[in-house]
Amino acid sequence: MTVLPDDGLSLAAEFPDATHEQWQHLVEGVLRKSGREVSGEAAEDALSTTLEDGLRTRPLYTARDTAPDPGLPGFAPFVRGGRPEGGTAGGWDIRQRHAAAPDGALLADLENGVTSLWLLTGEGGIPVSGLARALDGVYLDLAPVVLDAGREVTGAAAELFRLYDEKGVDPGAVRGNLGADPLGFEARTGAALDFAPVAALARRCAEEFPGLRALTVDALPYHEAGGSAGQELGASLATGVAFLRELTEAGMSVEQALGQLEFRYAATADQFLTIAKLRAARRLWARVAEVSGAADAGAQVQHAVTSPVMMSRRDPWVNMLRTTVATLAAGVGGADSVTVLPFDHALGLPDAFARRIARNTSTILVEESHLARVVDPAGGSWYVERLTDELAHAGWEYFRSIERDGGQAAVLRSGRLRTDLATTWAERSKKLARRREPVTGVSEFPNLAERAPVREAAPEPPSGGLPRVRRDEAFEELRARSDAHLAATGARPRIYLATIGPAGAYTARAGFAANLFQAGGIETVTEGGFEESGAAEAVLCSSDALYADQAEPTARSLKAAGAGHVFLAGRGEYAGVDAYVFAGCDAVAVLSETLDRMGVS
Repeated sequence: MTVLPDDGLSLAAEFPDATHEQWQHLVEGVLRKSGREVSGEAAEDALSTTLEDGLRTRPLYTARDTAPDPGLPGFAPFVRGGRPEGGTAGGWDIRQRHAAAPDGALLADLENGVTSLWLLTGEGGIPVSGLARALDGVYLDLAPVVLDAGREVTGAAAELFRLYDEKGVDPGAVRGNLGADPLGFEARTGAALDFAPVAALARRCAEEFPGLRALTVDALPYHEAGGSAGQELGASLATGVAFLRELTEAGMSVEQALGQLEFRYAATADQFLTIAKLRAARRLWARVAEVSGAADAGAQVQHAVTSPVMMSRRDPWVNMLRTTVATLAAGVGGADSVTVLPFDHALGLPDAFARRIARNTSTILVEESHLARVVDPAGGSWYVERLTDELAHAGWEYFRSIERDGGQAAVLRSGRLRTDLATTWAERSKKLARRREPVTGVSEFPNLAERAPVREAAPEPPSGGLPRVRRDEAFEELRARSDAHLAATGARPRIYLATIGPAGAYTARAGFAANLFQAGGIETVTEGGFEESGAAEAVLCSSDALYADQAEPTARSLKAAGAGHVFLAGRGEYAGVDAYVFAGCDAVAVLSETLDRMGVS
């Protein structure tokens, strides 16, 4: 969109406007050079990316890509934010997660930038009886506390109320959330909880503690089970609606019930999808509030957590980069609170350095990058607005399908939700296995010589319900096999890279092959001949032109030297070559079969 300066002078005035068709014609020419004969819309489709939920990201968005008016911040449908001022006053709430409370850890966080505490309490976390010690020295009228206590929510809430009373905290100054989430707990454990005590907590909060919420609608169980963004939105919406029904049936008004809910979503390193998801979530919840008769109370309060699914155990320092992008997306997307998981989250309990980096990630984005100075900075982007609209429709349709099947509790208990999430994850796993979705430091650019930090084991999280998946799990299993082999024999399994011709001919494919096999914990050897390499198998690496003349004789030579299996980096049909590795091949299957042949159990 071009806005003329005050004097009316446009530097582009002498140039004719380019049309969409002209751009498509240029795209056709580029694709033609790569051997693809497509034209018109097909040329644009060739550059599009397929996402989950049936969505497609196109390479170019213009004013033709219309989306509904998102409104203004603080007004329905709240797409641009639940508050008129957004986070401009001081940024988002920096919320640190604690599954344990080492002496001084909570105070250290609060003294160094953290603005609220998220405490895993009860089973698998801080004992309810230990809350008083954990919060010793914390000014409870200044630092909001968010509990996550599972089946022990009633006892944890009672202890927190006792502490408020003991410390003389004005009920009007209390902020935070008791974290009751019966359906989220059922998703995690398969065990149903009685809602009556939760309704009692909600009534007490509404009557005595106006700044304290009782319930969390946690979408992380669905994200961590492999769900798509649309499924995460639909399941959270169905959960929120179920809670609204329970609370209103318990005697609360719709406005009171809406005021008791906070929504928790995953923020991933796919920044645009995260931005659109948070904006779409607010729009969807505003629609629920509207049809419930309380449109003005439909501003969804959002807590974004950097995705546990994306956290890798190998090369965990890369997680700092992932969480930085995810935090940026959460902030731009308008989350009210953001939790940055420490880079060593997948390894166990974080140390002080990891917690420091986690909290400083938000601090830098707010204080140095000034990310919160503009309300909804992505608003108006043709791409973001269109993606928000498409994702909102996908989430709404999934929500409707859940409602048709009896609601969130019903689809959890019937197994339908588990099946849906598993199907989505199976499709994504194929992309991960083929490295169509690369994981830096794991499936791409692995470091076999790394020394991973050692952390104290974290408490076992609740289990028995939906599974928890990770992007790195298939490759982690391969690397674990290699580690065990190294421990048992003193050496990793090896493969020899047989390079043919000058460096310019083989470098690209040798790098590709090294990347591929090291992702499975297989050390690649390039120096000397095959006999001296200590390898059992080999990979031919060169250009197609040199393969035509030298692939077959080189493969025969390698077999004669003792190579039990010969790969070729690329495609084709050559005598003596047993298998081919190329971009898009099933890397997990190739690596698993290779380790099997090498005797790596």
